[in-house]
Amino acid sequence: MKKIAFFDFDGTITTKDTLLEFIKFSKGVFSFYTGFFINLPYLLAYKLHVISNQKAKEKVLAYFFMGTPLTSFQDLCERFVSERLPSLLRPKAIIEINKLLQAGVEVVIVSASPENWIKPWTNSMQLQLVATRLEVTDDRLTGKIFEYNCHGMEKVRRIKERYALDNYSEILAYGDTRGDLPMLSLATRPFYKPFR
Repeated sequence: MKKIAFFDFDGTITTKDTLLEFIKFSKGVFSFYTGFFINLPYLLAYKLHVISNQKAKEKVLAYFFMGTPLTSFQDLCERFVSERLPSLLRPKAIIEINKLLQAGVEVVIVSASPENWIKPWTNSMQLQLVATRLEVTDDRLTGKIFEYNCHGMEKVRRIKERYALDNYSEILAYGDTRGDLPMLSLATRPFYKPFR
C-alpha cells in the first residue's frame, strides 16, 4: 500500500509566516506596518476570539490587495518565490521532503496561506498542494477568500475531500501550531515542530 505525508507550510517548512513576508516583499516595510496598525482592531478581535481567523485574514488581504489584477499579483508571487522564499526555507524540512520523495512517498503541502505563492514552489519540487484560494472577480482580487481558509478542521476536510486515506498504509503529518493539530490527528506518524 501507498504512503503519504502532509506538511504544513508556514513555520513548519519555513522560518516565518509567508503571508507577512509576502506583504513586506510586495508593499514595503513602511506600508506593511502602517497597514497592520490600521487593521489592529481586527487582529485584536481575532486574538480575543471575537472574529474568526478567516475574517481577520480577509481584512488584511482586502487592505493590501483588493482590486489588484490577478496577473500582476501572480507576477509578484513568482518574484517572491525566486527572490525571498529560498532564505525562509528550513534546510531540515527540505532534506526530509527529498528523503520521502526518494522513498516513493506522496508529499502534500497543506497550507492556510494562499496557493498563489506556494504553487510555483511546490511545482518546482514536484509536490502536491492543498491551500487557501483567493476569490477573483473580473480578473481582480476581491480581498476575500474563496470558500474557506485552509486552517484547522478545514485542512482535514480538504484532505479527506481529495485523498482516500484508507488507501494508504502509512500517513505522516508535520505541523507546528494548534491549527495543525486536526491534521496531525489523521496521521499514523505525527510530527510536531520537527525541524526546530
